[in-house]
This record gives sequence, C-alpha cells and structure tokens, in this order.
Amino acid sequence: MATTTLFSDLDTVRFAGPDSDDPLAYRYYDADRMVLGRRLRDHLRFAVAYWHSLAMNGSDPFGAPTLHRPWMRNPDPMQGARDKADAAFDLFRVLDVPFYTFHDRDIAPDGDDLNTALRNFREMVDYLGLKMQGSSTKLLWGTANLFSHPRFMAGAATNPDPDVFAFSAATVKHCMDATLALGGDNYVLWGGREGYETLLNTDLTREIDQLGRFLSLVVEYKHRIGFGGQILIEPKPKEPTAHQYDFDTATVYGFLRRYGLENEVKLNLEANHALLAGHSFEHEIATAASLGILGSLDLNRGDPLLGWDTDQFPNSLQDTAMALYHVIKAGGLGLGGCNFDAKIRRQSIDPADLVHAHVGGIDHCARAFLIAAHMVEDGRLEQALKDRYAGWDTDAARDMLSGGQTLESIAARAEEQNLSPQPRSGGQERLENLVGRFF
Repeated sequence: MATTTLFSDLDTVRFAGPDSDDPLAYRYYDADRMVLGRRLRDHLRFAVAYWHSLAMNGSDPFGAPTLHRPWMRNPDPMQGARDKADAAFDLFRVLDVPFYTFHDRDIAPDGDDLNTALRNFREMVDYLGLKMQGSSTKLLWGTANLFSHPRFMAGAATNPDPDVFAFSAATVKHCMDATLALGGDNYVLWGGREGYETLLNTDLTREIDQLGRFLSLVVEYKHRIGFGGQILIEPKPKEPTAHQYDFDTATVYGFLRRYGLENEVKLNLEANHALLAGHSFEHEIATAASLGILGSLDLNRGDPLLGWDTDQFPNSLQDTAMALYHVIKAGGLGLGGCNFDAKIRRQSIDPADLVHAHVGGIDHCARAFLIAAHMVEDGRLEQALKDRYAGWDTDAARDMLSGGQTLESIAARAEEQNLSPQPRSGGQERLENLVGRFF
C-alpha cells in the first residue's frame, strides 16, 4: 500500500501550454521539447532542495516556526526522517522533476556524538536508495551541513580546534560516500561558517591554508573512491559571518589557483549570493564561464531591500533569461543543474503553497531559457560582440597578445604609425533595446 503524505491528493503536474489557466500546470516547461538540439529537461536539469522544501519550519531571525509538518512532530526522530523522505518523493512525483539535493542533516537526525550521527545518516541513505528505486528522480548532488551545530560556530575546516577539522573531514567523507552510492553527479561544499567575525582573534593565513588543505583532501578522496562527478564550491560573501573566504567567483578562483585546484573544482553559483556580493547572477555566471569553472546553479532571488539571504523563488524574467543566456554560451551546465535553493514565505503554510512555488519557478525558468535560446539563435547579440572586438582579428593585434612582441616593439610600431585612436560607441542603449524586444 502506498504511503499517504501531504501531497498524496495532488496529481502529477503536466505541460498544458501557454494558454492554460490551470495554476498547477506547466505552461512553458515542456520537458521533452527539443531546444538547441537537446530536450529542455536535459538543459535545465531541475532539482528540488530537500532542506528548504522538507526541513524548513518557517522560522526566521525574528520569529518562531510557522510550518508544522507531521514529520517534525514525530517523537521518534528516525521515523520522522523516514516520513519526511516519503513526503519528499511524493513531492518529486507531483512536480515530475529529474533531480533532488540534500545535506546530511536534512535527511537524518543528528546524534550526541559522531558515530551516532553517522549511523543515523547511513540508515537514511539506505532508505533513500530504496525510495529512488521506485522513482524517476535522481540525486543531483549531496553535501554536508557544517554550519548549524554550535561546534561549527568558528568554522569547520577553518576552525581553531583541530578536532572540529577532523570531525568535519569524517562527515564529508561519509557524505561523499553517500553521494557516490546514490548515483549523484556532484558533491558541493558550502562553507557557511568559513570566515570571520573579527580580525582580532583570526589568523587569516592559517585559516585559509586549513581550508586549502581540506579541499585538497576532498579532491584526493574523490579520485580514490572513483567518484566521476564534479566537486563544487558555492560562493557567498557574508551572512552568517561578517566576511566569508569564498566571497564570489573571482575570489574562489584565486583561492583555487593558490592551491593548484583550478582544474579539479568548479562552482555552484546562487543568485541570492551574487546579490549579497554586490553582483548580478549574470555577472557571476559569465565570470565563472570565462574562467572555466562554471558547474551548477542554485536558482532563487534575494530582496534588494533586505540585506540577508531571503532565498525566494525566482520571478524576474529578464534577469533569469540573461543568466541562462550565458549558460548557453558557455556550452551548458554539463553534470550540473538548476537547483531550487528557494523557500516558500513564512506565511505560506499550506502544503499546496510549496507545489505552487515550484511550478511557478520551473515554468519561469523554462520560459526564460526559451527566450535565452531565441537570443542565441537570433545571433545579433553575438555579432555585435564580434564586431566590437574585430580589430583584434588582425595579425598585428594578435601578435601583441601571443608573446610575439615586446613592450618596446609595440611602442615602436605605435610611434611609426603615429597612432591616434578615436573613441567608438559601445552602443549600449541599442543592445538593451534589442534585448527588450525578446520579452
């Protein structure tokens, strides 16, 4: 007999076309539609985030929980975890998504010590494996929660206590094992506490070296167990710490280069984190693509009027389309995907609200992707870019960058030709008007 959950009365959401007025139907996400030579589902690789969707209780820094799911009230934490997993896979059925993501603490209760926590975790990993046998939803990535428990208040890998470093290493080792066992395509490290509150008690050199060593150990272990997926870092500039070491794409790339990991690790980029760093999501994606470290995306948005991580579902069509335009130009996400690291609002307490949020987010991103694909196929933006840099296509120009000339020889040629370059318009308004016509 099938397990009854909060979502059992809901049918699987289907594509109904843009003329549909059914709030629980996809209007743009036709999963099997061929776009740029691939199915839409294969381009976007949508994932539901276990933590925001199943573990979030509606609390915020100023208020108590407002979401009281049945599994949260079960006096047996492990039975509650199993009930939560049942509800999760029922939600995946309703949304018909190809992937999900989790932290260890999302799927299993903690313990009084490491071994108890690991025993709980392994038991729930086995349970998820059984649930996946009867589901079409696979694991996009796993990760470890190394930030919630008080032991991590001064960081995990960067903690001044070596026992916390060792505890964290053991936790990540088992989470990587679980990700491999469940067929995950990626393993993510988000250093929620890897930063500092004050320099008065912080040794920056020591902490960054500890973080570099920790990541090197993770990469070494990946190869040792034969994990063929990607190792991803998720940048974030601040909150909860005053300053985190993985501030943004450029900062993380410099960190990877310092420890020789730039060819081993890519990035899981989040829209809300880009906002907190003072960037756009488009900027972070384009930067990662240019550096060859674009891996996966967390789709959400922040509120520019609030200075913290609100993790709302995306709804700005132009922002999302321009972000996905750069994903397409970069060749796609490969093993990565589009994970809804987003949560319903504190006042949205009905289970159906969670479904509406995902249906809206999935449809929004599908529509944005179709617009981005249209921009790519149209070609005018790309042609304008080529025209702007056309001067660099000459042999003399290329020679300046290839190492064929010295500063002296370049200067001599400029003087011989008596160069007098004149400003040329960047045509920004014309290009902005062109983009606007796609919406």
